[in-house]
Amino acid sequence: MTMVSPAAVEPSINPGRGAVPRPGPGIGTQRRARGRLPSWARVFLTGLVLWVVAVPVTFATGNVNLIPTIILLGSFLVPVTFVVYAFGRADGVVTAQRVFVAFLCGGVLGVLGASILEAALLRQPSGLGYVGVGLIEEAVKLGALWLLARHLPRYTARDGMVLGASVGLGFAALESAGYAFTALFAAPGSLSLLNVVETEALRGVLAPFGHGLWTAILGGALFATAARSRHGRPRLRASLVGWYLLMALLHMFWDASSGIAVLLTLLLTGTPTQLTLISLGAAPRVTAAQVDTYTVISWALLAVDAAVGVLILVARWRATASPAPAAVTPHPAARW
Repeated sequence: MTMVSPAAVEPSINPGRGAVPRPGPGIGTQRRARGRLPSWARVFLTGLVLWVVAVPVTFATGNVNLIPTIILLGSFLVPVTFVVYAFGRADGVVTAQRVFVAFLCGGVLGVLGASILEAALLRQPSGLGYVGVGLIEEAVKLGALWLLARHLPRYTARDGMVLGASVGLGFAALESAGYAFTALFAAPGSLSLLNVVETEALRGVLAPFGHGLWTAILGGALFATAARSRHGRPRLRASLVGWYLLMALLHMFWDASSGIAVLLTLLLTGTPTQLTLISLGAAPRVTAAQVDTYTVISWALLAVDAAVGVLILVARWRATASPAPAAVTPHPAARW
């Protein structure tokens, strides 16, 4: 006879909502076979091999029909890999279906909402545009997550981080595909496949430290409000607004890092003519001799921004307790 631990059948009680399911541990708690790569590594390596093969084949054959393959593989490879990694650390409430819906639908809702609001509110380019973009894009991603997660059977901060990362990475994948498509037509009169490859390689390196990271932190803050809610549902609270503003600030600094790097480069190595133009309110360009300095400063600013986000996410993750596993009959209200 197999002995069953009482914790395996004891339902989770959420005040005001009755018994709700506490499914068993997620993929991340299961031991994988010895010597076998984790799921996220297999996904990444498989996708990387396909992308690396597709690029030279397209160059060699000149078959433009393969360009969408390169764009989709390159844009979705890193975001999907990190979604699989995050899913492996979720509990049983965050199912593969919910992660898929958050990634695809949340990403699409975020991109569409951001495009509409930015077109309506940010018509004139200005230095404040970075602030507007950060506030708008973080708001639409948070709204998409809130909408998609409104019928979860229970809420924990860690689940919020996983689903938030899924929404943010879906947004990042679609955004990267758009940038890659735009880079394809960068050279007038011809298609620039090299620009597509360079754009996707750069954005692939940066993808884990942008939208997915910021929305993961926001998702954890959103779900944490459910623990303090009378009905066990996420609510708009001052703490959530504070986290939203902080993530919008990181987003703004990330987008503005290129302009800040130009300014710092000119202040450190600028010629008298460039400094005079700056004093007059003009924006002189970086010369060929200053490109290396600009590149180092730009990457340093991005690294600082990413480090702050990662430290916050790790601290928030460690501060939340992983729920004890249990298995009961699903609650009738548990649906996506």
